[in-house]
Amino acid sequence: MRYTKYAIRDTGSRGATLLDTVVGTALMLIVFLGIAAAFQLSLDVVTNNKARAGAIALGNERMEYLRSLSYTQIGVEGGIPAGIVPQEETVSWNGIEYTRRTSVLYADDPGDGLGELDENSIITDYKTIRVEVSWTARQGERSVVLVGRASPNGVEVAVAGGILAITVVNAAAEPVFDAQVDIINTEVSPAINIRTYTNSNGAVTYIGAPAASNYQITVSRAGYSTDQTYPVTAENPNPTPRHLTVADNETTSQTFAIDLVSTKTVETYKALEPSTWEDTFANDTKIAVFNGTEISGGRVRFAGNPPFPPTASVQSIAIAPSQVSRWKTLSWNDVEPSDTEIFYQLYTSDGATLIPDAVLPNNSTGFSTSSVDISTIPAGTYPGLRIGAILKTKNPGAPTPSIDDWTIEYEGPSPFPNLSFSMQGLKTIGNNPTVYKYDEVHSSGAGASLTLQNVEWDTYTLSVPTTTNYALSESCDDPQPETLDPASSQTTQLYVVPYDPSTLLVDVRASGSNALLTGASVRLYKTGYDETLSTSSCGQIFFEGLEEATYSIEVSKTGYQTYGSADVTVFDGALLSVVLISL
Repeated sequence: MRYTKYAIRDTGSRGATLLDTVVGTALMLIVFLGIAAAFQLSLDVVTNNKARAGAIALGNERMEYLRSLSYTQIGVEGGIPAGIVPQEETVSWNGIEYTRRTSVLYADDPGDGLGELDENSIITDYKTIRVEVSWTARQGERSVVLVGRASPNGVEVAVAGGILAITVVNAAAEPVFDAQVDIINTEVSPAINIRTYTNSNGAVTYIGAPAASNYQITVSRAGYSTDQTYPVTAENPNPTPRHLTVADNETTSQTFAIDLVSTKTVETYKALEPSTWEDTFANDTKIAVFNGTEISGGRVRFAGNPPFPPTASVQSIAIAPSQVSRWKTLSWNDVEPSDTEIFYQLYTSDGATLIPDAVLPNNSTGFSTSSVDISTIPAGTYPGLRIGAILKTKNPGAPTPSIDDWTIEYEGPSPFPNLSFSMQGLKTIGNNPTVYKYDEVHSSGAGASLTLQNVEWDTYTLSVPTTTNYALSESCDDPQPETLDPASSQTTQLYVVPYDPSTLLVDVRASGSNALLTGASVRLYKTGYDETLSTSSCGQIFFEGLEEATYSIEVSKTGYQTYGSADVTVFDGALLSVVLISL
């Protein structure tokens, strides 16, 4: 049998791998996406050009119509000068909806001098016509603006009236561009009803405003607060600012302030609701450290059987309520057979450091008699505690001492739903009597929390009416009043106690920074009364159950000079703000 051999040449070609496929697909996708984007862009360009052409046509139409009128007829409905052309109208053109705004203003030509320097004292030299046509495109609002001038035939003629100049600024006294200004006066004929917008200098000026009183001005902008003039009423006989008056050949100027609105949330709490943390040793879930001890039969005792070591210890988990205003007492029940004893101590929440004797006297040596007053521990400085116990025996064979339970009592806030509170701003809109721009009564609602939207920047005071039978004992994060900045969000917690006119609320701040000081010692005293408390995490402390009398006060904190005063009058819920100077 004969075999024939064939040589197969390797041409180097191979099939497509998965990587080749992925890369090729990605490249094709990029190409097609680019083509699609270019196509979409071309459509947008064509559409926008079509819309822009329509806007220009509508603007020219209005401009030509105004130019066809006699000089005295050129104006807008309700405007200065008055005319027959609408200030704002909606027009459909080629399936596109446009908004056309027309304004006509008198203008003073700088060629013959401006204002008082005008050579012929005529400042109504010609009329400026402005037509703006806007529409909504895919990219947002677009507009076209046409500006023209109309001059009188022959020599200009003086126009009766004065100048109305409006300036709009923000909280920092900076000009506000594009603020909406509404000017209304129904006591002139024809009546004035203008809606216009400020220029880049935050200004609107009308030359030739008819001499009259009761020009109503309202200034606003989307997302901003509102400012305005006010009428004379029985409730507000002296408004500020009142509706404006324009006199012949005089300039009436008024500045209005608006800025971005803010959000304010108010939460209400009962301040000093008693609460208890307790461990009856049913299990070890509330024990952090056993050192030669154990839980047996619902008690903490020496671990195991005699002979016992001279000492053993146990420490609780951190006792850290979500909110605590004041620590009250430490108490326990134990059994100490002959030759044994148990000492109790309090630690910081991490269990590593004893509460200093300067804060809780004798804590370093321990307490052996229940109960212990721990109200000297400032909750603001020490929001969490741990209980520790040292078990001792002098006789290794003696019965073990044991702890049946231990307890810490404290006071802390709990939500207080449906509490009425008043909120009053510092800005006024009237004098003699004072009328505040914001002065409202609110309720915290079923959730004990109220969020107010679109609130104007101001300094606000929150208070609790005595008709609720409660009084404000603390306000966090800051004492009252509080400043609300533009475009901000602020939350205030109000803590109340049953109303008693003989109370004193003290807040302590650092000089310079004005920061609230936590853990400052505040001693209030007089003959027959002497109590020292520490400021909370909000830098405040509330004294209750006082007499309507004059007290002395002493405020101290490490690193600051001690403050003292012998003239603190307690009457009708007194307030005192103390500033400590650093050493």
